[in-house]
Amino acid sequence: MPPFPNDLPYQTSREPVYAANCVATSQPLAAQAGLEMLRLGGNAFDAAIAAAAALTVVEPTSNGIGSDAFAILWAGGGLHALNASGRSPALLTEDEAARRFAGKSRIPFYGWDGVTTPGCVSAWVEINDKFGALPLSRVLAPAIKYARDGFPLSPQTGSAWARAARGYAQGLESSPEFQPWFDTFAPNGQAPQVGELVRLPGHADTLQAIGESNGRAFYTGELAAKIAKASESGGGLLRRDDLAEHEPEWVRTVTANYLGWTVHEIPPNGQGIAACIGLELLERHRDSWKDLDPDDPKNLHLQIEAIKAAFADTSRYVADEKHMPFRPEQLLERSYLDRRAKEIDLSRAQAWDHGTPMGGGTVYLCASDAQGNMISFIQSNYTGFGSGMVVPGTGIALQNRGCCFTLDKTADGSPHPNRPGPRKLPYHTIIPGFVTQLDSKGNDQPVMAFGVMGGFMQPQGHLQVIHRLRAHQQNPQAALDAPRFRWDEANQTRIEPGFNPDVYEKLRAMGHELTESGSRNVSFGRGQIIWQLQPPTDDAPPVYVAASEQRADGQAVGF
Repeated sequence: MPPFPNDLPYQTSREPVYAANCVATSQPLAAQAGLEMLRLGGNAFDAAIAAAAALTVVEPTSNGIGSDAFAILWAGGGLHALNASGRSPALLTEDEAARRFAGKSRIPFYGWDGVTTPGCVSAWVEINDKFGALPLSRVLAPAIKYARDGFPLSPQTGSAWARAARGYAQGLESSPEFQPWFDTFAPNGQAPQVGELVRLPGHADTLQAIGESNGRAFYTGELAAKIAKASESGGGLLRRDDLAEHEPEWVRTVTANYLGWTVHEIPPNGQGIAACIGLELLERHRDSWKDLDPDDPKNLHLQIEAIKAAFADTSRYVADEKHMPFRPEQLLERSYLDRRAKEIDLSRAQAWDHGTPMGGGTVYLCASDAQGNMISFIQSNYTGFGSGMVVPGTGIALQNRGCCFTLDKTADGSPHPNRPGPRKLPYHTIIPGFVTQLDSKGNDQPVMAFGVMGGFMQPQGHLQVIHRLRAHQQNPQAALDAPRFRWDEANQTRIEPGFNPDVYEKLRAMGHELTESGSRNVSFGRGQIIWQLQPPTDDAPPVYVAASEQRADGQAVGF
């Protein structure tokens, strides 16, 4: 029996899916691409790559072939974590950064200045080489077919596509740099309509070249040459050497211990450590919320304050790990977290500053299979279509992840560890999540692959969903469908409709400056979960429950 009730207490249009093989993504056609791989005899990793590649076609408003990616996998009885984010160009020296960004408070979202080396193709290749059962060319086939033959545009993606077209149209008036975007994504001068059949032939050719060359075309071959040429002609700094020298990195996760669960996140340069800090602080106040309803304002208050404290630390310290002033694990040391937890006021909101440890637009998907393999995978352009820079004729929309470098100095005037520099990983917002639990023999076993996408909402979504699942035993669909808050800055927090009316007033009375959203929407994140209820045995396949939430076009499927 599941360790949770099957009721759905929040407004929803979804039901959880119970199956031995599952795929959950933010777009139904991508979910079907993953399912096709499982039916062909592929495994969860083949399914995830097929879905990820398909998403670059059917949901280019959030990710693309020029994205970054991260993954956490359960394979061969153990956990593996991959950081496939790309570094800044070698030509982005400190002097060059000072010249380019003089007088600016942040790196511009649009144009070549925020473009970093794309990493998601390297993630597909690395996972396929190490864990896949099918050749990469076969795994990319559904995405190629969607791109070449066409796909009908889904509602949420269509809405985001139209917003992007309006924004780029304004930019085109002053810069021809956006013309390749229009040639690729709005060849008739406007975004496609919901339900319209969309063809992206450049994507098809590029994905085919990637599959046939096992990624080499993208990093050292003809595609690399086209990317570098577009960058140089547009005044960008990305060059062929940056692409050729890119390598994804297998890393150890950072973890939070939460009520007997081990919650795993990718370490910095990712922001997953913020979710770990927030959960650790929240657990230290267990006696204050353990008897409360999950939607009680006091419960929500503690979650808001915990994530605010976590962000105060991560915004100050998280960067390329080689440039951080101390090891990331020091932000999770027990004595430090004990001190930070005592700073939370149980009845009043407060503006947080960082502590001092001692010594030192996104798509998310998950997949599982009958052999017990599981994967949590995320890839992103950062903001919508990314930088707006598209390599002519290829469908490669380049991310603007370099915009996550900070141009600010620290409070004491010293350079920020996340300042721009050559061949440097920027602070990264995208974070896949994974949960394990010790069995009776003291060995880690998988519980779930999960994620909530959406910029700086992601650690907040992770904290809220994990808290509902573990502390309040809500089922995955209910935990995803529940209304959410989104802390922005100081005491300013946005909150969705769906709570009892008195919740909003009581939170305001505690000092939270609330802005009530008119709807439950993508700005509060979009998530998927696959939970392993029963592991595979010699006599029976596993049982998973998969969920995909209503804030996206998404779908959970299985067989």
